[in-house]
Amino acid sequence: MYKFERLIVWQKSLILIESIYAVCKIVPNVERNNIIDQIKRAGLSISLNIAEGSGSQNDIEFKRFLYISRKSLFEVIAILKVINFLYKININRQLAITDEVGKLLNGLLKKLKANS
Repeated sequence: MYKFERLIVWQKSLILIESIYAVCKIVPNVERNNIIDQIKRAGLSISLNIAEGSGSQNDIEFKRFLYISRKSLFEVIAILKVINFLYKININRQLAITDEVGKLLNGLLKKLKANS
């Protein structure tokens, strides 16, 4: 098992990706090359940056990847709100998961800061 697989934040990021893909099935196909592709890339970026950063040689580098992951999380939240605004699609479940992932990311960052 890889280090990132043991991180609860990474595990929850997978649940977020799953919920993003569920919303994408509801968004009109006209958005296939715009909103849908962008939110999928941003959602994957959260998970992938956590994984990549976990392989860092030190906490400073790991934190850098976690900050990138958090920026991608903000992007996902913004796109979800655009989807809600444009198409009146309920995004409450997705926003609840983003809140959870955000809290876990911030907690991990706080822990790494305390260790350095």
